[in-house]
Amino acid sequence: MKFEVPKPANEPILSYAPGTADRKAVVEEMQKVVATELDIPLVIGGREVRTGNRGVCRLPHDKDHLIGHYHKSGVKEADAAIRACLKARPAWANMPWEHRASVMLKAAELLARRYRHKAVAITMLVHSKNPYQAEIDVVELVDFWRFNAYYAQQIYEDQPTHSPPGVWNRMDYRPLEGFVFAVPPFNFISIGGNLPTAPALMGNVAIWKPASSVVYSNYFIMRLLEEAGLPPGIINFLPGDSGVIGARILKNKSLAGVHFTGSTSTLKTMYKVIGENIDGYSTYPRVVGETGGKDFIFVHPSADVKAVEVAMLRGAFEYQGQKCSAASRAYVPLSLWPRIREELLKDIKTVRMGPVTDPSAFMNAVIDQPAFDSIARYIGLAKASKKAEVVAGGGCDASKGYFIEPTVIRTRDPHSITMEEEVFGPVLTVYVYKDKDLRKALDLCNTTSPYALTGAVFARDRDAIALAERRLRDAAGNFYINDKPTGATVGQQPFGGARASGTNDKAGSVWNLIRWVSPRAIKENLDAPTDYRYPFMGKD
Repeated sequence: MKFEVPKPANEPILSYAPGTADRKAVVEEMQKVVATELDIPLVIGGREVRTGNRGVCRLPHDKDHLIGHYHKSGVKEADAAIRACLKARPAWANMPWEHRASVMLKAAELLARRYRHKAVAITMLVHSKNPYQAEIDVVELVDFWRFNAYYAQQIYEDQPTHSPPGVWNRMDYRPLEGFVFAVPPFNFISIGGNLPTAPALMGNVAIWKPASSVVYSNYFIMRLLEEAGLPPGIINFLPGDSGVIGARILKNKSLAGVHFTGSTSTLKTMYKVIGENIDGYSTYPRVVGETGGKDFIFVHPSADVKAVEVAMLRGAFEYQGQKCSAASRAYVPLSLWPRIREELLKDIKTVRMGPVTDPSAFMNAVIDQPAFDSIARYIGLAKASKKAEVVAGGGCDASKGYFIEPTVIRTRDPHSITMEEEVFGPVLTVYVYKDKDLRKALDLCNTTSPYALTGAVFARDRDAIALAERRLRDAAGNFYINDKPTGATVGQQPFGGARASGTNDKAGSVWNLIRWVSPRAIKENLDAPTDYRYPFMGKD
């Protein structure tokens, strides 16, 4: 019997405009969240586990307001999660794929319908996102679950030919032998939900270690998955200190894979640990990682000034620049810079920054104190540099919440620290090149950063677009033409980059899911030979 997953379409984005029922519902859900404090347990084998060693869940825009506490895992709990994974694996691995897909499809429906407003409210408060940024984040997880189920079906249907006659060839797409360690970042609830569930969809079991600053939202998704029918032990929820949990889990002999999004340095550390312990594993662990970015906007002299300026503002300052894809460096021709600067300064003056409870705010707080301190340090270095000028912003205030102004830096040094290192905040550094040095500027753009995640080129000259597309071919895994370098959509622009930006396995696509299976080729001879002799051995 053949089953067919409905071909998905991207979930429509709600506006949350003033006066809409959706906006009212989200405000009501936010009020419920801030009025209570949750006590968030570990979830191991379907059981709630409380260790007594607790961390706090803060509101980034109001850092002294706690909305919960979470229990931290230790070595004992990490070991218990591994045992729970391995115990649950046989039944889940052998469950027909359409039943695993059904769990994800039901989770998508619950998130898109019954729990949408609650999910958006939690994402606003916990991740410090305005209604639009929270909505597209929640909707992306809906899309992940629907499209992943559809792509899984395509993988299972990809079967070999049966030539010659009398042979039946089959491909068995087995889950990995062991468990997957899923480690998402703080900035997207969609990544938090996708990293453990993409491997689980393909029959794997996983340990989910959420980012400490967003345990609250990740726990909400864990409970939603359970309501959707996810059996106990398939995904085990393990908040806590990365150094404690990761060190234990990464050295376990049954580690089969790592699904990671976060910093480049952390992924490199994981690779080192795996390499140092390679003799102790039952199989070679798969590593799928999406890490940092130093994403660019390259402007040609033929570009539309207003289109460039809007892309800079949105690309660099939406969600406070806390996207792996955020525009962080720009190369602008001297002939256009005065006009682009004028438009940018004019619009930045109108940008409203405030708490997520103010729906008119375009920008909100950065996620936590360490992020605030790191971003403020980069701004301080620019202010102190003789080769840089802070054109706009530069203000930092953590008295109530972690607020940093949208900051534009112009540098005369194309290799300055804010042109090369990932800031991960609302900071855009601009290098102005002479129009005649276009090709040199393209080479600078290609070679300055160790990352290669996203990038954009703006031009009306088609030859210039083609030139930039060729010269910057290796500089970005997601390349945009006359558009900001953020906002990849599941099913439309599979996301991921290479170089120091990761393994480029493209989340939300066949390329990612195929990493979570271990194919077994099966040949069945329908009429086995009964004589060892071949025809060539006969006599003339």
